[in-house]
Amino acid sequence: MSSDAELIGRSLRGDTDAFVEVVSRHESAIGGYLARRVGRQTAEDVLGDVWVAAYASRASYDRSYPGARPWLYGVALNRLRQHWRSEPAEDPAPDVARMASGWDPWPAVDTRVDAQASLRTALARLRPEEREVLSLVAWEDLTVAEAGRVLDIPAGTARRLLHQARKSLREAPEVAALLQVPTT
Repeated sequence: MSSDAELIGRSLRGDTDAFVEVVSRHESAIGGYLARRVGRQTAEDVLGDVWVAAYASRASYDRSYPGARPWLYGVALNRLRQHWRSEPAEDPAPDVARMASGWDPWPAVDTRVDAQASLRTALARLRPEEREVLSLVAWEDLTVAEAGRVLDIPAGTARRLLHQARKSLREAPEVAALLQVPTT
């Protein structure tokens, strides 16, 4: 099986099916990443933009990395930022801070919903770069070095941001309350 780097190289030499293979390998992961940030419907539109941008910029891909997933997450993040900037002022893109206040139409829902709201609140308090590194490592299953590549920061900086995010979450009152073991 060819690596992503080899497929991108072949696509640069005119093999259009090679880039289609890269897309098929990573479409689910990149689509999920987008859906978690802007919802499924908008994610479908942004995903198309990601593939167009990735194809157009494939010559800049550093083929010393065999896997293109971190690079594609970086392209996706750039497209997300472009999408958020293009949102009209009267309909701003949802951000984590607004999600934290969330609404609960049923006051008697189970504790799982309460736990999710508590986690959203704690996540909303993180600095954006800490939240992004944490989400790339925890939800997108990237290594810290790969998350650094996505964000165009050194691996050491990504490690520091991840450490700070984890520490902030451990110290957040909402998370501390969730981690308390009830005594019987």
